[in-house]
Amino acid sequence: MRPTAADTLKSLRKPPRSVLIALFGALVPLLAALTLMAPPAAARTEAVPTATLTEVTGFGANPSNLQMYVYVPAAVTAHPAIVVAVHYCGGSGPAMYSGTEYASLADQLGFIVVYPSVTRASKCFDVSSPQALHRDGGSDPVGIKSMVDWVTGTYAADTSRVYALGISSGAMMTNVLLGDYPDVFAAGAAFAGVPFGCFATTDGSEWNTACANGTVIRTPQEWGDLVRAADPGYTGPRPRMQLWHGTADDTLRYPNFGEEVKQWTNVLGVGQSPAATDSPATGWTRTRFGATGDQAPVEAISLQGVTHNLYTYGMGARVLTFFGLTGGGTTPPPATGPCEVTVTTSAWNTGLTASVTITNAGSTPVNGWQLGFTLPAGQTVTNGWGATYAPASGAVTATNASYDGTIAPHASVTIGYQANHTGNSAAPTSYTLNGTPCTVG
Repeated sequence: MRPTAADTLKSLRKPPRSVLIALFGALVPLLAALTLMAPPAAARTEAVPTATLTEVTGFGANPSNLQMYVYVPAAVTAHPAIVVAVHYCGGSGPAMYSGTEYASLADQLGFIVVYPSVTRASKCFDVSSPQALHRDGGSDPVGIKSMVDWVTGTYAADTSRVYALGISSGAMMTNVLLGDYPDVFAAGAAFAGVPFGCFATTDGSEWNTACANGTVIRTPQEWGDLVRAADPGYTGPRPRMQLWHGTADDTLRYPNFGEEVKQWTNVLGVGQSPAATDSPATGWTRTRFGATGDQAPVEAISLQGVTHNLYTYGMGARVLTFFGLTGGGTTPPPATGPCEVTVTTSAWNTGLTASVTITNAGSTPVNGWQLGFTLPAGQTVTNGWGATYAPASGAVTATNASYDGTIAPHASVTIGYQANHTGNSAAPTSYTLNGTPCTVG
């Protein structure tokens, strides 16, 4: 009996079981191959352009409306480390990007830099409110934690290598982040900050005068308890801390440095007696607690005669050595290539002029520089050219002018200053460029 048209149509609509099995058998390996060909979302690195500062929006929970900026180097490593660089009061993420060397260090080492940016009028981070001083409390730390999570999810970042650093308000926030999220951050570096909880207020004020003046004094146990109360259920390892402070800081006064040391030695369970003390640069006293190496539990660096504005190029390399991102070693990598300095002076009874030529003896450009030197006793800078000079005596830092901030390989710039003297008109005997010792000709 010949099939009717209806029978033919029915057979087309319902293929035999053997045909379905064959089709399914062909589709399974095809789908598996397509799955293997497509990288998982967590491993994709095309989320933002590389080698440029980029703002990211919609990065997650952000109760205080922070902005997120991120820098991904062109040679970002697989499973990169994350460095969160937190700005000072009145600053911003872009200002922290342009005013510090972490992006250029990321180019060398392949980590990703996150630059949180405050949108409130003061441009200061919230380190005072009860919300800020508790894990997931609903203020700035929550937004910063979301930024870290976004980078981790987008770039398959190494969650065991997440670090925070900050200057002034950012230093205070570094203390807060390490207290609120001890399971997130492996280490921190705080430049001119105060202990966790020192700036606490309950009236909505962002400023705590007693803390700023260095009059809030507690025992190590009391300071440590404040940190532990931020995440009371946490019993795991705590992040290491590097602390920097100038003895002449008149904004967040120097006693805060000692209180920070008390706090973090207690939190990390190491003694108050130093394991090692040295002077890695003129006027610096570096004290290590709990161990003697580059990654001691607590490292505290005191800068003699330096004010609140203590951060200079070259310090970033020392931070990364403490973090463990430079491969270890007792000497941090230089911030620039080799440099040479020649100086000539012309003196009279009570004054002198000095002409200083800085030569980039390396193979890469120097972009932004600070020349450090110590004036002989009795000399005081009265004016200068080609750079700004501060302080006027003692350990002086000359910071490039807007027109001579770049020194090409094997090129030079010449600066100069006029100074008073009380009998010793000699030139300084040693110089550093961005923290790197220079050859003096």
